Amino acid sequence: MTINWWTLGLQAVNVLILVWLLSRVFWRPVAEAIARRQDVVQTMLNDAKTAHDSAAAALAEVGTTRAGMAAEREALLSEATRKAEAAAKAALADASRQAKTLLKAAQTTAARETDAARAKAAAASAALAVDIARKLLGRLETAEVQAAFLHLLVTAIDQMPPKDRAALLKAETRVDLLSAVDLDAAAKAKVANAVGKALGGAPELNFVTDPDLIAGFELRTPHFVLRNSWQADLAAIQKDLKNAI
Repeated sequence: MTINWWTLGLQAVNVLILVWLLSRVFWRPVAEAIARRQDVVQTMLNDAKTAHDSAAAALAEVGTTRAGMAAEREALLSEATRKAEAAAKAALADASRQAKTLLKAAQTTAARETDAARAKAAAASAALAVDIARKLLGRLETAEVQAAFLHLLVTAIDQMPPKDRAALLKAETRVDLLSAVDLDAAAKAKVANAVGKALGGAPELNFVTDPDLIAGFELRTPHFVLRNSWQADLAAIQKDLKNAI
């Protein structure tokens, strides 16, 4: 085989020219296009990474926010529970105090009503007892009873202070002498004589009949009363009965 060096040289020159032309006309624009594409891709990658980082940061922030909200929710629930328990305890304590107050008031009212009922019953019992005694004593009005009460009246006059006896004698109005029954002339004279002797003088006596005395005698002026009768005794007994219960 014979090699034509001229032809081979021309072909080599052609190849070199073609390579130079390709490098100048084709490869440079392609390389620049590739470089630009790479820049675009790198920019897109950078943007994607930035977006990913932003998304990750936002997600982390969301997680932190959610954690904070959960913690705040728990705190709010805990505070609400504490306040509800405190309010319930306060309401229970207040209800207990009100119940105790109402119970105490009810007990006081019941005790007062019981005391009032007991006092009323005692007063009624005392009044009944006195009324029964009055009826029984009313049947004993005899001369002996009158004599006994006249003696008691004289004794009571003797025990009066002298100035009171003197005032009774100097009374400008008549002295009422009350008796439970009408007295005849002899009985009036006997009573007037005994009273005058006890007073040391002779007062003007005005005899008055008062059946409510049951038995006994009483001296009365507008400013003085000397009680000496079963009525007065029963009234004192009734008063003592009321005070004793």
